[in-house]
Amino acid sequence: MKTFYLTTPIYYPNARPHVGSAYTTIVCDVIARYKRMCGYDVAFLTGTDEHGEKLQRAAEAEGKSPAEFVASKRELFRKLWRVLNISEYRFVHTSQNPDHVRSVQWMLQQAEKNGYIEKKRYEGRYCVSDERYVSDNTDAVNCDICGRSAELISEENYFFKLSAFQDRLLELYEKHPEFVQPHFRHNEVTSFVRSGLRDMSVSRHRIKWGVPWPDDPDQVFYVWYDALTSYMTGIGFKSVDPVRKAEFQKYWHNDPAAGNEIVHMIGKDILRFHAVYWPAFIMAAFPDQPEMLPTTIFAHGWIYYEEDKMSKSKGNVVYPEPIVDALNSFGAPGNDALRYYLLREAPFGQDTSFSYDALIQRYNSDLANGLGNLASRTLAMISRYCGGNIPDFAEFKRRVPGWDQGLRWDNLAQEVSAAYEAFNLSSAAEKIWKVIAHYGDEFLATHQPWTHADNPERRYFVEGILYIALEAVRAAAVLAYPILPKATEKIWAQLGCEDYLGKLKDQSIDQIKWGELRPGVTLGKPEPIFPRLDKDKTLAKLHELAEADYNRDKPKEATKSVESEPPSGTGRGPQELPGGQPVKQDTAKMAVPQAPNADQKISIEDFAKVEMRVGEVLSAEPIPGATKLLKLQVDIGTEVRQVCAGIAEHYPPEQLVGMKVILVTNLQPRKLRGVESNGMILAASVGEQGKPILATFKEDVPKGAKLK
Repeated sequence: MKTFYLTTPIYYPNARPHVGSAYTTIVCDVIARYKRMCGYDVAFLTGTDEHGEKLQRAAEAEGKSPAEFVASKRELFRKLWRVLNISEYRFVHTSQNPDHVRSVQWMLQQAEKNGYIEKKRYEGRYCVSDERYVSDNTDAVNCDICGRSAELISEENYFFKLSAFQDRLLELYEKHPEFVQPHFRHNEVTSFVRSGLRDMSVSRHRIKWGVPWPDDPDQVFYVWYDALTSYMTGIGFKSVDPVRKAEFQKYWHNDPAAGNEIVHMIGKDILRFHAVYWPAFIMAAFPDQPEMLPTTIFAHGWIYYEEDKMSKSKGNVVYPEPIVDALNSFGAPGNDALRYYLLREAPFGQDTSFSYDALIQRYNSDLANGLGNLASRTLAMISRYCGGNIPDFAEFKRRVPGWDQGLRWDNLAQEVSAAYEAFNLSSAAEKIWKVIAHYGDEFLATHQPWTHADNPERRYFVEGILYIALEAVRAAAVLAYPILPKATEKIWAQLGCEDYLGKLKDQSIDQIKWGELRPGVTLGKPEPIFPRLDKDKTLAKLHELAEADYNRDKPKEATKSVESEPPSGTGRGPQELPGGQPVKQDTAKMAVPQAPNADQKISIEDFAKVEMRVGEVLSAEPIPGATKLLKLQVDIGTEVRQVCAGIAEHYPPEQLVGMKVILVTNLQPRKLRGVESNGMILAASVGEQGKPILATFKEDVPKGAKLK
């Protein structure tokens, strides 16, 4: 049997998981459900990454031992996955786990045996938030990922010779472009590795909360070496249990041609650790064994709130539980509604913005008026005109030649399956709703079976039209099951399909065939699956429950924490600790600095504060909903910066790739249309309309060169 091993990030349990953590896990759950419906033997792993200096400090701040602290936070994730109806997953945690200790130490010992570990003294700047060394220079510097001030560290550590893997990593990316997805992330990683890799410390001397270093009790493992190995631990690597060891042999095998894949789904903030460090660690332990490398590292975007970064200080962190409870209180399936909204709104691999208004609007338009309306309306008419039994289709087919022109959904079902395969879940949902829209109001309004219901000579027509509409309901239930498992199972029960087609979760989603409904089968009672929501009442309930949730949580999170999380909730990225109530912030009052006039002079010292470097554009793409903005990935030699530029009306994206530009690199990050911009590209403003002309170079200038 084909195997598919899928993992979420191993979440950092510094705080309660929010809607970003939910998004990543929902994405993985949808993919896992889809793959099972395609006949794969699926192992789906999630868990918590429980070591490191940040957690040790956070535990001390709460007056707890690290073990007590992480155990309490770990359970918050398990509880949320139950709320969100996450299916058949395995859970790994890295602390107090003998199997994991054996796994991590074995990986290290193999790397050491193969010549990739050495001990030496390190002195430089270290970022506690991102658990990484930032600079070999002792001068004060901020972390290039989170922007925080890096601490001065001097200690003797063990180092991993990452620099030895530069060529092998580049060869991996070239031969296997599917290794990093989406494609623009592949370009970003390739550019980073080409700029040069340096050896990295993989042990820590000054902390004790971690996996112990073999034969050196004064050291513990660098937390990323530890955390990444948990992907193997979670399915039995180095377990003493023979059953679990056999599971590892079955699932950890990268051979897509034979139907065996290993996929890590992560947030973009931890891409470098997964796409650079992790394959290097594996290569060091398993030389000449490419089947041990993952098949794909897929980096999705972040979830923002109202186009703004979620943070405790702003009071705009969104938690899933109040949303689910609020919608449930109106009779709506809250977990399915949240799942659908997050997946439908997020463009393929891009950032997206969470909004309560948009959640309600999407629910009413797609779920209540779309799938729910098609199902309840069709079943109600069959109950009224066909005695509640699936109508016969044979007479309609015989008397209406060419009936299937434009009515069969086979091709569209194949397109949905292809979108699932590509992890393009927003597109999959969009295509499913094309089936629903076509066979919903449009199809039924065109043929109006109710106008023929009293004419015995037209009974075949009424039954044929309702059979076609009911087939669309069945198709929608099968295709949407990975996204809406609870609601579609209710629809499946109303269709009465389980007795002769089996359980919904066991349907062959990639081989679904038209015409499998069995005439004469009695349908269930038509009941609304998605009752329409009153916007004002629902918004009031959402804010009421969110505020109550915040007040319950407030005493637990009142202590100032050194922790941070990105808007995606996927790992150790830059963001303040979540904990605030989700209320809309007034961003219209932000102060806008005024440009100086031509007569206003600045000093050379002021000008020297502006850092400008040469950058090469690696990728450019439109920002959804913005007519003037493009999102660029710009390589400035030492790193790749994401930059927003208002040049979409004058520069097609493909024209920009490869262009050398001037980037102001020391500006504070700014959000534009929910997308964070880390720099500004210089351009001349020409004519009355201010047409931008990008400043570039006639001669070939190296990336990263500083302008003076």
